[in-house]
Amino acid sequence: MSDTLLPPPRLRRPAIAALGVLALALGALQSVVEPALPLLQRELGLGPSEGALVGNTLLVTGAVLTPVAGKLGDRYGGKRVLLRLTAVVAAGGLLAGLAPGLPLLLLGQVLQGAMVGVLPLSFILVRAHLPAGRTQAAVGVVVALFTGGGMAGMLGAGLIAEHLSWHWMFVLPTLVVVAAAFFVARLMPSDAPVRQGERIDWPGVVLLSAALLAFMLGLVLLTGGGLPPLAAGALLVLVAVLATAWVRVERRAVSPMVDLRMLARPAMWQACLLTLLVTVTLGMVTLLLPQLLAVPGDGYGFGADTTEIGLYLLPGAVVGAMSDGVGGVASRRFGARAVVAVAALATAVTMFALAAQHGSAWQLALAKTLTAFAAGIATTALLAGTATAVDQGDTGIATSLLVVTRVIGVVVGAQIAGALLAAGTAAGTDVPAEAAFTTGFAVTGVTAALGLLLVRATRASRSPHPVEPVPAPVKEGTRS
Repeated sequence: MSDTLLPPPRLRRPAIAALGVLALALGALQSVVEPALPLLQRELGLGPSEGALVGNTLLVTGAVLTPVAGKLGDRYGGKRVLLRLTAVVAAGGLLAGLAPGLPLLLLGQVLQGAMVGVLPLSFILVRAHLPAGRTQAAVGVVVALFTGGGMAGMLGAGLIAEHLSWHWMFVLPTLVVVAAAFFVARLMPSDAPVRQGERIDWPGVVLLSAALLAFMLGLVLLTGGGLPPLAAGALLVLVAVLATAWVRVERRAVSPMVDLRMLARPAMWQACLLTLLVTVTLGMVTLLLPQLLAVPGDGYGFGADTTEIGLYLLPGAVVGAMSDGVGGVASRRFGARAVVAVAALATAVTMFALAAQHGSAWQLALAKTLTAFAAGIATTALLAGTATAVDQGDTGIATSLLVVTRVIGVVVGAQIAGALLAAGTAAGTDVPAEAAFTTGFAVTGVTAALGLLLVRATRASRSPHPVEPVPAPVKEGTRS
């Protein structure tokens, strides 16, 4: 009895450092494919569709597995599930590094997709072992390191592939993942599962995973232009049917995968909606700016090659990684809604200005920097706020839903921007008209402004965020 009254052990710096290195290595492993995709296509003899499949497999599987990982972390403990998930990721990284051809490379990417689920599991750990005031800052640091690792992976993948081989760009970060996981296992205190005793709602898990899988595959195929309208409509109907069946199952389940009452709380659904708007905006910017930089310089474009585009966008990548750490601190100090309002206003002003004037490359680089910073602080503030707003036993599933929303928003935003550019491309040419980019920037500004309006419109329905530094023991049956 006395043991249950003891507060949970606090995280010490070595444990936090090990968790941070793990996030950094996972971010690097996640991002190595994108810059090296042309090389992989040449080395393995892949066509454009097969290359797109390699590039998107991790994205799809990550979106599907993340809610499952978050729920399992709530049920069995964050550390326990995190270590097992990291083992799956390490197996995928080594398999991809040793792959002689496409089948094993794809299988490796499928297994690596589990890495996205490590984020909500990390949030479970910091929520369990840190005071509430430090939890939000720690969430921001973890996200910042994951993002920073992604930037390091993108910058280092080409160098590793050129001087060693493309196999090593998977193997090297995987070895760091294994080492970091070893130190997490040794240094990180175990966390007692808050939802201990509850059964896993496997029908809910299967239905939600199937709905997310159908939805993400549809988005990826639409982005690649490989989905006829009839097939797109059928896939949309399938997603609706699966989502409806999932809701019905969750309403009847004794221990649902996702407590629908939690989703109905203003703090949760508003965070999901705002995250979606912010990341849709980010996805549009992410597609539009490189496309404009690559337009031949004899017209309105700049004729930048891949290296030059990377250099133009590098300040935005650096600032975006730094902003994740700022977002957690800002959420604690000012509140997530205030951070989102400022970020939405800054993004809207930036994109409307870019729609009016985009004749110099520095203007595009500056716009990327400002919007990346705004998106980083906004999404991380929402994530950190949600991590401390829900019951501790729902930390994993709540934050995993926001992580998935971030992925979906970026893909949707890129799809919208691509459709705008396609609509502005004359027949017989593959270069969009300048007006298409102007329209794209204006639509992005309007989307950002919608986030600002949503913050204002939902202010009256905001509910206080219950934050408890060290939750007192609760006897069975007394939790509301």
